[in-house]
Amino acid sequence: MSRSEDHAVDPDSAVEGSQLQGDETDARELIQLIGVAIVGVLAAAMVVFIALDWLREYPAVGLAFEQFLIAGAWLDYYLGTNVFQHAFMWRNIATAVLIGVVAPLVGTYLVHRQMALIGETLAHTAFAGVAIGLLFIAVTGWQGSLLVVALIVSALGALAVQWLTERTSTYGDVPIAIMLAGSFAIGTLLISWGRGSMGIGVDIEEWLFGSLSVVTAGGARMMAILAVSVVAVVAVTYKQLLFITFDEQAAKVAQFNVSGYNTLLVVMTAVVVVGAMQVLGVILVAGMLVIPVAAASQIARSFRETLSLSILFGQASVLGGFAFAIGASLPSGGSIIVVAILIYLLAVALTLLLGRSGPALSMH
Repeated sequence: MSRSEDHAVDPDSAVEGSQLQGDETDARELIQLIGVAIVGVLAAAMVVFIALDWLREYPAVGLAFEQFLIAGAWLDYYLGTNVFQHAFMWRNIATAVLIGVVAPLVGTYLVHRQMALIGETLAHTAFAGVAIGLLFIAVTGWQGSLLVVALIVSALGALAVQWLTERTSTYGDVPIAIMLAGSFAIGTLLISWGRGSMGIGVDIEEWLFGSLSVVTAGGARMMAILAVSVVAVVAVTYKQLLFITFDEQAAKVAQFNVSGYNTLLVVMTAVVVVGAMQVLGVILVAGMLVIPVAAASQIARSFRETLSLSILFGQASVLGGFAFAIGASLPSGGSIIVVAILIYLLAVALTLLLGRSGPALSMH
């Protein structure tokens, strides 16, 4: 047999291999589509619950709200728990579910743009916002939410970081690092001064590490509004953000408003951080922006697949962490992040088993 015959490729085998690869791709896409659809239905149900909770003073809405809690009581009966019959627990679960959607959604763009540190920076800025809100309430007697003040301060911090990054000659991450340290320093100084001079009492540990008791009805409503807004904005600007993420120079040549879209991305990050801070705490909130995306990047073959898998992994982290936190009476923030890290390690192990040396999709 000649060398050419020995190395000849069987056309039938090539076609069969191509068909198998196509079937595998179709199966992956179908599983991801089903998973994302389930997460979407769950998130929509949580938004509906928050709306029912908000409007339950109206008779018809109040009846629907009571039926929701009755269904939760039956769920408790079958599971042997004492969780789902309480409205405040549903608010916590609803807030966490929405965080599990929007945090990885925004985090996917941040990770691929090598801006993961900005989530931590804006969380510290939001912490400064909480401190400012406490002093403002103590001085003026305002009855509003601390989260509103934190949202405003965090958004202003996001705009400041973007402005400094574009207009200073330092490396891009230097303004971010300065804002991270400075905002946390301001927050700690304001809280210490408020405790000593004005007698302000607040459990800072809950804001630092996350707690189930931090989520209020107003906080859940804010998270629902922010989550719907972020998902809508990403859906509308998906192609533009994708273009800027992978080739910012080409986007500038094409006369895209790169600065505007960058500002939009950091403001959305600030919005997500403030909402997620209720459950995850200031110190751990950046983990939900990064870890599910890092896990998804290990096995995903495209940016869209990374986006889908990061949302699925984020939701699994939130639900698994919540279950662990409730069962063991531990802080929700740490529990969620530990579960997220376990999922990441499983993704890395799967990558090694498949013989890959790194992420399936390049971060650059």
